[in-house]
Formats: sequence, structure tokens, C-alpha cells
Amino acid sequence: MPVPEHVYLTAAAAVWGILAGGFLLPRPAHRLAVEPGLPWRDRDVHGRPCPAGLRGWAGRGPGAVTLAALCGAAGSALALRVGTRPELAVWLLLVPAGVLMARVDLAVFRLPDVLTLPAGATVVVLLGVCALLPRAAGSWTRALLGGAALFGLYFLLHVINPAGMGFGDVKLAPTVGMALGWYGWGAVFAGTFAGFALGAVVALGLMALRRIDRRTAVPFGPFMLLGALGGVLLAAG
Repeated sequence: MPVPEHVYLTAAAAVWGILAGGFLLPRPAHRLAVEPGLPWRDRDVHGRPCPAGLRGWAGRGPGAVTLAALCGAAGSALALRVGTRPELAVWLLLVPAGVLMARVDLAVFRLPDVLTLPAGATVVVLLGVCALLPRAAGSWTRALLGGAALFGLYFLLHVINPAGMGFGDVKLAPTVGMALGWYGWGAVFAGTFAGFALGAVVALGLMALRRIDRRTAVPFGPFMLLGALGGVLLAAG
């Protein structure tokens, strides 16, 4: 009996995620996790100087198994829902970038420009290419409008409460908005609402456990990204 095409696609996406998470992310996750204003780390977790060039940014390191598992799970879920549509390639490229951003934000409450800005530019270009290809299931124009709408929303929240909404979140918002807007305004609403809901539930849970209080900052980037993933998975099926 022939194996369905989606089985191969899902397996390939899982392998891509595992390899990317396990071999491309551990060193950047360590080197980029520094406070704002400080240079990227030039030594590994053992205190040894990082090799020059690309060798210093790629390879196994601390947290490789967790990063690989997260990327593999997200990649396979996206492949299963999106199928052979061209935008799947964009989402699979975003998965390692999103996991890396979430990891750095959790570590130092920071979403570095070196991650957020290239991610946004990449999505603009690649979704524009996808819109020209057969079987594309979204709208590039609507994706751009979704990115602009979320940028405006998060910028307003940053202006109202800079301590509660960092400017790194504002810079990440266009990428999230474009990914969701590709599928429609319902996806934009669902993914955005899911991000805020997840953040609220986790914050309330940590407060109940007395791990944080009302004044404790909680990184919001991971919840934005999880909400976006959920919105895409919901809308792409």
C-alpha cells in the first residue's frame, strides 16, 4: 500500500526541525543571550573562545535536545496542516528563528534586532514569492496589512506601558502579523488573542505559586510566537 505524501512531508519537516534546532541554534542561543548594550558572548559555556566565522555560531551546545525537540514538533505540525502549499517553506524557515527568539527572550528578556528585523524582511519577500506560485493559500496584501496592524497595536501598548511591552515585542509584531494575516483576519485575531491569553494564564499561575508578583516582568515574545503558531495551525487546515 503506498505511503501517503503527507507522511513523507511531515517526516521531512520533523527532520529539518531536529537538525536545525540541534545544530544551528544552541550556540546562537548562548551567545545572543546577553543584556541590552552588551556585546555578544565570545566564549562558550566552558569559557573557551568561540571559533571565528560561522564555526563559532553553528554546532551542538547546551540545550540542543530541547531546541531540537521544539523545532521538530513545530515543523511536523506545520507540515501536517499546511501540506504542499508553498508557504510551508516560509513557516519552516521561521520555526528555528522563532524558537531561538523565544529562548533568548526567556533568558534575558530581550528580542535582539539581529533576529527580529531579518525575520520580518524575510517573511515580506518570501510570502510575496509564494503569492505568485500555484496552490498558495493566502494573500500577500493581507499579510502586509496584518503586519502593519499588529505593529500598530503593539506600538500603542508600548507607548501606554513601556515596562509591560518591550520594544523588541513591537519589532517582532510585524512578522507575527504577516504570518497570521496571510490566512485572514480571523487568524490575526485568533493568534493575537491566544498570545495574550497564554501570557495571562502563565503569569497568573506563577503568581499563584508565588514565583512572581504583580511588578515582576514576564517575557512576552514566547507567547506571541506560540499564539502565532496556534493561529497558523488553526487557519491552515
